[in-house]
Amino acid sequence: MFVYVINQHGYPLMPCSPRKARLLLKSEKAMVVQRTPFTIRLRYGSSGYKQVVSLGVDAGTKHIGVSAATAKRVLYEAEVLLRTDIQDLLATRREFRRARRNRKTRYRKARFLNRRRKERWLAPSIQNKVDTHLKVIGQVAKLLPITSITVEVAQFDTQLLKNPNISGAEYQEGEQLGFWNVREYVLYRDHHTCQWCHGKSGDKILNVHHRESRKTGGDSPNNLVTLCETCHHKIHQEGLEDQVKRKTASLRDATQMTILRWFVYHGIKAEYPDAKLTYGYITKNTRIQSGLEKSHTVDARCISGHPLARPSETTYLIKQVRGQNRQLHKAKILKGGIRKKNKAPRYLFGYQLFDKVRYENQECFIFGRRSSGSFDLRILNGTKVTAGISHKKLMLIERASTMLIQIQKPS
Repeated sequence: MFVYVINQHGYPLMPCSPRKARLLLKSEKAMVVQRTPFTIRLRYGSSGYKQVVSLGVDAGTKHIGVSAATAKRVLYEAEVLLRTDIQDLLATRREFRRARRNRKTRYRKARFLNRRRKERWLAPSIQNKVDTHLKVIGQVAKLLPITSITVEVAQFDTQLLKNPNISGAEYQEGEQLGFWNVREYVLYRDHHTCQWCHGKSGDKILNVHHRESRKTGGDSPNNLVTLCETCHHKIHQEGLEDQVKRKTASLRDATQMTILRWFVYHGIKAEYPDAKLTYGYITKNTRIQSGLEKSHTVDARCISGHPLARPSETTYLIKQVRGQNRQLHKAKILKGGIRKKNKAPRYLFGYQLFDKVRYENQECFIFGRRSSGSFDLRILNGTKVTAGISHKKLMLIERASTMLIQIQKPS
């Protein structure tokens, strides 16, 4: 385990051992800056001894792997869990906004295209992922004197993933060529047969069912399936939507990665001009030749150029969460036309959402609060510690932020 050190001017130095940090703190030659990862700041001038530290970044749409290492030791490794709820939240906000405009400004003339998008505009869900990549790299650069950065990016041919035999003009024609609309194509693809009961119900009326909600899945053929009206009604009545599986894997992550790869690289390049690119096949070959297991942090270590560096005793799991919920009222209207408020107090019994607390010698995070003082505690991988425990049994460790971090076992 390392203690990260920055000098009195805020610039990073090489990390030290916990024993040395303890002596510096005891003699008041240093002060604690943050607890996780544990970082101290020197109170006296020191240029510090620095080594060559390489940072490897395994870019992704759901996970980011980060590894900073010298030729002999891994100094920092972390896996970052990105947000995947932005698209759904924006779609919900759009629904509320349309309903409100219909109630409040029913006779207002519709206005379209009255806002211009900036050059190189990205969808908010993708822009957030790009910003998070840059933020994570910036956080590591504040802890360690990084001398080189290598980023792995990937490009996917989504047409080839759908059809391995595609070639030539077929790239321009697409799978829906010759069909009037998406519904007609989906019925033809499924042979005009219910994909749930395969015609056993005897119902000849066919519907097109969304496997995933329109808000997140859209109307793409991969998200649609043919069902007879009997089975369609049964699935929605009994809540069996999760059991309707896709025939092929979703290409959303592949598409997003193709879009954001250059935005991530150019963003890093603007801040760190010496940053370099690498590709997945190189990382895979390095990992196999080194006899390492597959994981995001191990891939990042291979990307850094030091796959055989001695692993750190601790790695970090980082989860990105939203800053605040700006929705003022609940969607459900109570009796008498009353709309219940959605905003809860920021602090409840001295705690706010996503505070890190200690409960029974275990560090966990507050993922839910009740006005009675009963809190829902979890760790960042989703494991529930307790669904409801009194606030009196908790001890505050760290205040909430948009990047929650905890120590986990190394890969």
